[in-house]
Amino acid sequence: MGNKLITFTDQQLVNYQDCTFFTRKDILRVYKKFRDIKPDLIPRVIKGNEAYSIKIPVEYIEELAEFKENPFKRRILEVFSRDAKGNLTFEDFLDMLSVFSEGAPRDIKVFYAFRIYGPEDIDVALTLLTKQELTAEEKQQITEKVMEESDVDGDGKLSYIEFEHCITRAPEFLSTFHIRI
Repeated sequence: MGNKLITFTDQQLVNYQDCTFFTRKDILRVYKKFRDIKPDLIPRVIKGNEAYSIKIPVEYIEELAEFKENPFKRRILEVFSRDAKGNLTFEDFLDMLSVFSEGAPRDIKVFYAFRIYGPEDIDVALTLLTKQELTAEEKQQITEKVMEESDVDGDGKLSYIEFEHCITRAPEFLSTFHIRI
């Protein structure tokens, strides 16, 4: 009974539960995953401001199985990092995994997807989906068609509302904008 290690106080866990879509157990599992990335840098017990001051460098986080093959990994990490360079504190990491969790509502996921992806990513997605079987001209035609259908106001770029409208027509969005812990 007496040798259980306490990583967070009860109040810290309550605060994290209030700010995420996670249970206490999930939060502790996320912390273990975070600590396992670079155990020599991350303490077993969080004290003071360590949850939002100690950062794991982006190159270590990119090596996680969940990101390793993702062509958008750097942008995802930059969006969730306080320093906008992809280096993550525990709180950044927790926020990111919360948004990508099954419990996060669609509107939160759409908001972050809008921050992560841009129109230039249509070309990257086409290349990945077609295994580079399309010519540059074919990709250009598809990109133009997607923009034509999505850009309701015709200003040449997607607003948040236009992006949201496109995403709501993609039934697979919720299942693909997901990271399991």
